[in-house]
Amino acid sequence: MAEPALLLQPPSPARPGARTQRVARRIVVPPYDLAAALRLEQKLGLGHVLAQVLVRRGYGDPERARELLEPSEQHPPDAFAGIDSALELIHGHLQAGNRIIVHGDYDVDGVCATTVLVRALRSLGAQVSHFIPSRSDDGYGLSAATVERLAGRGTGLLITVDCGITAVEEVAAARAAGLDVLITDHHSPRADGQLPDCPIIHPGLCGHPSATLCGTGVAHKLAEALEAPTAAEDLELVALATVADLMPLQGENRRLVRQGLAQLAGTARPGLRALMEVSGTDPSALDAGALGFRLAPRINASGRLRRADAAVELLLTEDPGRAREIADELDRLNSERRFVEQRIGWEAEALAAELGERPAYVLAARGWHPGVIGIVASRIAERYHRPAILIALDEHDPSAPGQGSGRSIPGFDLLGALDVAAPHLIRYGGHRAAAGLSVSPERIEALREAIERHAEAVLTPDLLQPVERVDAVVSGSELTLSLAEELLALEPCGLGNPGVKLLVTGARFDCVRPMGEGKHARFAVSSGGVRAAAVSFGCDGQVVGGDGDPVDATFRLERNIWQGRVEPRLVLREAAGCAPGPIHTLGEPRDYVTAVLAELERSLESPPVNTQVTGGGKTVLDRRGESPLAVITDARATAGPEGLLVVCADTPRRLTGLAERTGDFHLTSFGALVERPELAETFSHLVVIDPPALPAAEAVIAGGTGYIHLAWGDAELRFAQQMHELEYELRPSLVTLYRSLKLRGRASGEELEHLLRGEGPHPRPPGLAGRLIRVLAELELVSLEPELPALAVRNAPATQLERSPAYRVYSEMYEDGLRFLNRARARASA
Repeated sequence: MAEPALLLQPPSPARPGARTQRVARRIVVPPYDLAAALRLEQKLGLGHVLAQVLVRRGYGDPERARELLEPSEQHPPDAFAGIDSALELIHGHLQAGNRIIVHGDYDVDGVCATTVLVRALRSLGAQVSHFIPSRSDDGYGLSAATVERLAGRGTGLLITVDCGITAVEEVAAARAAGLDVLITDHHSPRADGQLPDCPIIHPGLCGHPSATLCGTGVAHKLAEALEAPTAAEDLELVALATVADLMPLQGENRRLVRQGLAQLAGTARPGLRALMEVSGTDPSALDAGALGFRLAPRINASGRLRRADAAVELLLTEDPGRAREIADELDRLNSERRFVEQRIGWEAEALAAELGERPAYVLAARGWHPGVIGIVASRIAERYHRPAILIALDEHDPSAPGQGSGRSIPGFDLLGALDVAAPHLIRYGGHRAAAGLSVSPERIEALREAIERHAEAVLTPDLLQPVERVDAVVSGSELTLSLAEELLALEPCGLGNPGVKLLVTGARFDCVRPMGEGKHARFAVSSGGVRAAAVSFGCDGQVVGGDGDPVDATFRLERNIWQGRVEPRLVLREAAGCAPGPIHTLGEPRDYVTAVLAELERSLESPPVNTQVTGGGKTVLDRRGESPLAVITDARATAGPEGLLVVCADTPRRLTGLAERTGDFHLTSFGALVERPELAETFSHLVVIDPPALPAAEAVIAGGTGYIHLAWGDAELRFAQQMHELEYELRPSLVTLYRSLKLRGRASGEELEHLLRGEGPHPRPPGLAGRLIRVLAELELVSLEPELPALAVRNAPATQLERSPAYRVYSEMYEDGLRFLNRARARASA
């Protein structure tokens, strides 16, 4: 059975009514196999953070991890079952010189797929042109009207790309009109299982090993099968479409996108060069984010607000001047799209507020642009963490069908929900995460009820609470440019291989300043004594934790290039106030005075050294200089709360600081382990947050098997030295205790305990109190009646502390400890 994930914040209860803020994600730290991570570090030369990420994502095997980091998966085009009949069909029309039409789609995938196949067929001498339907006039996919239109143009062969798999009746009509049809698609077929009666190239239906190819990926495979000279040149379009269409960036998709990004960085295609220029995209810093958020929206804008033919022309043209004109037009359309999207977003939010808390949202209004509602649906689904469908109704014709677009959340099959609601729809299609539909205005309320009933039955409370799954736990000292660059090995990132989410535990935010006209914020993150620069987008200039209280926060670490400088930058994803679990202390005395008296009986010959713990010795993980909170959280994720023991120099003092920021582990001190070494035997992981001050303490933590995490830095070294001085530099404490006792003359019972504990926020350690009494008794300055117990001042002349044998032993231990800690400091700085 898998270990449960570490829960840093409890699930937030659902609130009635509409929300004004995005639903906060619940931060969890999934467990991982530390041994597997250490193997990756050793065999692949990786850092601990990247190794954590890989193991948590299922790449603990070094060879699987290597394939992810250096993707090479490639499958031949003939892996599509039935592709031979498709090739025979195409070659027949090529030889006959018949007109071929490539029917695409108006999104990025459809535009790129159209471009890839048109270029491939042209390179083979085909008489080929393309058709991209209008989103508003033609709707999605192959329509009967389009078939009639294309048949009238003398088309011999109709090839669909990125559409057509559900067009059973339309393909039948095309064949009846004398057209041959070839379907290339990657979308889900109809719920009834019917397929068009024609050759089909579809990765999911034709048994291709890369079942998640996008439409452009399928077109590229067909171009390769045709041995088109352009096939190798169009990987940049495959990469763009794969990212834009949210295909899983795994397996062959990963190789295609990585190679396509490399190709795009040096592209000679005028259209893409112009598009990068108008979007402010640096070709030398391309990643999946640039494709998805800079280039793709501008190509999509053409199909959303106008016709997508302009985008196809941009990708096909060889004229730099014409490319720049089209790129400028697409950039303007994208600005217009953002304005329209913002307006619709406000209106959709208002409708959602009126509906209140729902298991799913079906929102409709007149005047919404059908080309933009998909983006807004995605925003609604993200903000409310509910499936969302937006429907655009015609402003002028009340009876015209509404065009809808939906987006889902993890765990909810949106296409399956539309299957259930099919009686209320004119047509629909898509997949689990996104879908489109047409619906009569009078059926919208019935559609809403059907979708809500289905969502209520399917969505469990766990699915309704968004989760932020951490990839790795880090401390401030690790948030460097070097780590940002190492994490680039995981690129391309997207669906199936998301960007890395780094957790900083018990962090503090300060210097919060608004930026971007108050829409965003920049601030500093402090962790483990190190500060790092961070930003938060879309937060209205404020961040959780800006008041200075400790927070658990997840970030994306990126290389930020600004005015020629390259720096690491954290981008905030989620933050929540620390909600630590309990800390269970071990080895602390139940009765203070009893512990004091026990110290008086201890032998002074030599400090006790554990000789009972057996085993081959612990695996030592040197993480000195990192945040102890990060090391504790990391170790707890692999050990579980019952397998983790944190060792410190002084339990009461450390407990105060730790309890407000972390928990769910056991805590003990070196002194307790030296006294009772068996306390550590049941724990597989020891996190040592303070350095041991004496060899006896070092010996006891090193015994046995499992892991020992060394997690101290300069601050912890200073603390350990302060505790050692408190315990063994007895002169100041002797003076304080003796003066207090002289004022009383005699103390017993509660008064004695109060005297020995001393004043201040932390009591005098009982071991120290026992040592003080021992020295004073040996000097005959006090008399102890242990049976009561009671302590009284004796009339005695002034004397030298060195007359006490115990004082001399304790002084020697004090000097030994200082030397031991100095050696620890030297080793840490080496």
